[in-house]
Amino acid sequence: MKKFITLLIITMISAGCVSHKNATSGSSENTSGTNIGDSFENAIVIKENNESSGVAAEYKWIAKHYPSWSVASQALTFHEKKAYDIITIKKKGNTKKIYFDISNFFGKF
Repeated sequence: MKKFITLLIITMISAGCVSHKNATSGSSENTSGTNIGDSFENAIVIKENNESSGVAAEYKWIAKHYPSWSVASQALTFHEKKAYDIITIKKKGNTKKIYFDISNFFGKF
């Protein structure tokens, strides 16, 4: 829980400093299979309505799809007037960026 709160605070602070698109989470998961999180255009759309549940949904998605990977960093950015989180994950020296469209919950507490 302490790690979650720390990440939430970092996300909120980053909102004023940096800028990042389409992913899906939980029961709202994309069934078309087109959003794989490898770019703004294919970002995982998070359909939560507040920051607390939205950030939790991002980490839940990562845990489900990349269970043996760990989070290396998280960056907030804006693309085409939408808020995105880009979360870099790592495993055995390899890194991968996952793009999340957070426009549904960004800035809502």
